[in-house]
Amino acid sequence: MKLQGKKALITGGNSGIGLATAKLFVEEGAEVIITGRNQQTLDEAVKLLGPHAHSFRAEITDSAARKEAFQKAAEKFGKLDIVFANAGIAGNTPAGKTSEELFRQIVDINLTSVFFTVEDSLPYLNDGASIILNGSVIGTLGQPGYAAYAATKAGVRALARSLAADLSPRRIRVNVVAPGATKTPIWSRNDSRTTEQVSGLEQQFSNVIALGRMGEPEEIAKAVLFLASDDSSYVQGVELFVDGGMTGTPFGGPAARG
Repeated sequence: MKLQGKKALITGGNSGIGLATAKLFVEEGAEVIITGRNQQTLDEAVKLLGPHAHSFRAEITDSAARKEAFQKAAEKFGKLDIVFANAGIAGNTPAGKTSEELFRQIVDINLTSVFFTVEDSLPYLNDGASIILNGSVIGTLGQPGYAAYAATKAGVRALARSLAADLSPRRIRVNVVAPGATKTPIWSRNDSRTTEQVSGLEQQFSNVIALGRMGEPEEIAKAVLFLASDDSSYVQGVELFVDGGMTGTPFGGPAARG
């Protein structure tokens, strides 16, 4: 097992990519703490994950709550070996139609809180630990209507590179996993979206992805596992795209092949 005896903390570990990653980490021998805002989904996730998983309810934008989560993790585990800063939100911010409040909210959750998640974890990390930040292909691709989200994910990439330089003397690795379109609950959280509309979005994305389909959360989790484990012991400051070719071959999808 790749993570035997390792201790990990995953923010936003109660659904989607975070939950899939927590499940894989446990299967690979780790003990895992997940955090999230919703106590019900946290409880459901821990029940699914089994006795090697624990949860703390914490709002990642709340400095005191974030610090307390790491203190509790240290009380339970001692030092941590892995932190996956996964929590984040999407948000439509079209030019000319976006409020400052929404823009700041997206930046606060997706970028500011990611930096301070790492910052708050440092006293509780073993030397040689692995930090993984959750990015996105949208930090590279120019998708209309997502300026704030794109800026935060590009910022996550830049954060990782600078933090990797800062933390290399402790042999702490900092890398980014950058998912493409992935089947997670985020697509149906918007109450105005019908099942048919979600299905249409999936088809739309699949047509422009070289491999012809959206990704599964478990596929992203496997990439996070690689970055968390000793398999990536000489990988530092990278952005690993897990997107079916969406970024590397943008004209490789079924729609472009005719």
